[in-house]
Amino acid sequence: MQAANEQVPARTWIAVMGVLLGAFMAVLDIQITNASLKDIQGTLSASVDEISWVSTAYLVAEIIVIPLTGWLSRVFSTRYYLVANSALFICFSVLSGLSRTLTMMIVWRALQGFTGGVLIPMAFTVILNHLPKSKQPVGLALFGLTATFAPSVGPLIGGWLTDNYGWPSIFYINIVPGMLLITAIWFALDQEPLCINELAGGDWWGVITIAIGLGAMQIVLEEGNRKDWFGSPFIVRLTIVAIVFLLAFLVIEFVRRDPLVNLRLFGRRNFGLGSVVNIVLGMGLYGCTYILPVYLGQIQGYDAYQIGKTVMWMGLPQLFIIPLAPRLMKHIDSRMLIGFGVVMFGASCLMMTHMSALNGYDQFRWPQVVRAIGQPFIIIPLSAVATAGIAAGKESGSASALFNMMRNIGGSIAIAALATILTNREHFHSARIGESVSLFDFRTQERLIHATSSFSASGADAWTAGWQSIQVLDRIVRREAFVMAFNDCFYLIGLALLLSGVVIPFFRRAKLAAGGPVH
Repeated sequence: MQAANEQVPARTWIAVMGVLLGAFMAVLDIQITNASLKDIQGTLSASVDEISWVSTAYLVAEIIVIPLTGWLSRVFSTRYYLVANSALFICFSVLSGLSRTLTMMIVWRALQGFTGGVLIPMAFTVILNHLPKSKQPVGLALFGLTATFAPSVGPLIGGWLTDNYGWPSIFYINIVPGMLLITAIWFALDQEPLCINELAGGDWWGVITIAIGLGAMQIVLEEGNRKDWFGSPFIVRLTIVAIVFLLAFLVIEFVRRDPLVNLRLFGRRNFGLGSVVNIVLGMGLYGCTYILPVYLGQIQGYDAYQIGKTVMWMGLPQLFIIPLAPRLMKHIDSRMLIGFGVVMFGASCLMMTHMSALNGYDQFRWPQVVRAIGQPFIIIPLSAVATAGIAAGKESGSASALFNMMRNIGGSIAIAALATILTNREHFHSARIGESVSLFDFRTQERLIHATSSFSASGADAWTAGWQSIQVLDRIVRREAFVMAFNDCFYLIGLALLLSGVVIPFFRRAKLAAGGPVH
């Protein structure tokens, strides 16, 4: 049993900080392009549907590579695997910035996602394998910072860089931190023996089935709403492919003696229940990060920088809160901390269910702060609870891959669902509001007369002024319907988060080496 005050060499902390920097870069690159898509679209002469593949390509590649990282890091050693992928990540980032055709941009973004996706679970693995149990809560707290702070500052950084230096700069920004990452890993991680012979006997059918299954599933989730879901033969075919290959993967992994990832970890109470909460957490993290900027851009007309300033409030307070979590975990049952975090995160979403078209930066500040308070108390204790009893080595690699994959899948499901819900609820509310806005209603007539008079005073003829007045009324109805649809989306996210708290009391309790409750 290790003492709580066990000293960790500075070299180990350098390795941990290096991999955390890599995870931060990888998560940042998911969000940073969202603020610049219009500028990239103009440069590459792409349509709205085509430019969406700049983000989709990265996400598809990332989710495919995450479950492979545990096995590949054993084959090539953690040190070489991280250094090689970090160097390639920098290279593909630069090539993305240099792209002048849509095809090249999509190719480089996919390769960037394939290498960047390695950095997230490997940071988790290094923390589990290189820090003693007594120090892991600190490492997990720092890892939580990359998962929550990066999405909150991504739009702000992306918007500022695009406005001041052009969109290629959002890719070039990876060069300096990438070089620091490579230096830290090369200096601080010991060389482990290579296991190249494992390639010959590797779970290649597992690799093939999960790559095709997850890739197809991610494309379905990303493109489904734009292509009318199952009204599109393309989406139907991809859905069948995803189901068939993912089922085949499950069979292979449970039958094979040495599987690609150890799915039996889900049978452990803490890891299985923790994964359920983690999926919903991913839905909340990525769902809110998706829906709030859409509202600010569509209803308030905010540009990328203004959206970034608003979203930033969910990130900055966490810089002060995250250091408290590991200390509280020594004295308070982690299940209580997770419950507190879930309630705060869910409450922050419910605070945004009564929006009007006037809600902007000032009105969103406090809900964002409440969310910032709650998120660290979910991510950090949840990671500790779920990985309690996970042995270093193969188990930690599988646990890291599965746990991070669950959060990403939850986020992809949330974004796809929210995009569809937003469209359907806007149609529903437009129809309901339209029933009350009748040309025979006195208040409607009064508003139209007032608007017509204003347009006539501006020089429009009677017919044009009347038509413009009707258009204004139509835009108001649609705007209000959209606001109500956004309210519905935040309500569903908040409800899902609160419902996930039902499983928290069923976590098994474990203890720190020093004797304080943590898991």
